[in-house]
Amino acid sequence: MLKIKDIKLPISKEMNLFENKFKDSLKTDVPLLDKIMYYIIKRKGKQIRPMFIFLTAKLYNNITDGTYTAAALIELLHTATLVHDDIVDESNFRRGWFSINALWKNKISVLVGDFLLSRGLLLAIEKEEFQLLKIVSRAVKNMSEGELLQIEKTRKLNITEEVYFNIINKKTAALISACCESGAESANGTQEDIKKMRIFGEKAGIAFQIKDDLLDYTQNLIIGKPTGMDIRDKKMTLPLIYTLNKVDKKTKRFIINTIKNDSKNTEKTKKIINLVKENKGLDYAEEKMNMYFQEALSILDKFENSEAKNSLINLVHYVVKRKK
Repeated sequence: MLKIKDIKLPISKEMNLFENKFKDSLKTDVPLLDKIMYYIIKRKGKQIRPMFIFLTAKLYNNITDGTYTAAALIELLHTATLVHDDIVDESNFRRGWFSINALWKNKISVLVGDFLLSRGLLLAIEKEEFQLLKIVSRAVKNMSEGELLQIEKTRKLNITEEVYFNIINKKTAALISACCESGAESANGTQEDIKKMRIFGEKAGIAFQIKDDLLDYTQNLIIGKPTGMDIRDKKMTLPLIYTLNKVDKKTKRFIINTIKNDSKNTEKTKKIINLVKENKGLDYAEEKMNMYFQEALSILDKFENSEAKNSLINLVHYVVKRKK
């Protein structure tokens, strides 16, 4: 099984320096805010997004000050969205830790998310990285549109496969795409390079989200949430959308009515999960995930062999083979 520390090897020095720069960017004169920032740093995740940025820049043999700015900007933005997501989802845990809203309540959490977002924007302005700011601002716009589109469609439960891909392209792929695009931009890549890496990130991001959909049907304790949480939250993911198009009208009506009116019913949720498995909804989603996975890797085929290229390939492998 691939390990993050091994994938990180070609950029380990840069990632260590980035962590120090990121900590410095969170320093504040407000004691409460400083305390919360310390808590956020302590519970950091795998830092997959900064890794995409540094490995992309390394692919072009040109990690610059702009690369560090891009990584800090995107990590600040990503952290802000997680803080706000936990409020919206009324979630008390994140990565096995108490969420910010669980410890400091919603009002403070909203303000913390706002601080993180504004800190990122200011960082880009201070460094005069206006192109990076444009890339990341476009990602924020797409992510907001994706969330709102998902909320709108969830209310009516009328998500088609086309709409689903539109949502995840905006919600999840937009940020990973921005990572790879900003990595190429910071390395002074050509417009063709930047476009190529934006598409690479988009493909990898879509595969990443489909993997998340699959984990909800195949895992439970290991990812810290019960199987079928997406059904309970009335989220229409690819395995379910495919199943709805395969089953008869009576079964379809049962699935829709359960999600609309009785999604917290454990027995009915289990039945829907079994229906998805029986109708090969998971097989179909995995097939689609592998398609985007291969499309992402085919873009990297055009580069000469290097440590950065191998690690980028392994990072995409990790995204689709992970167990949580």
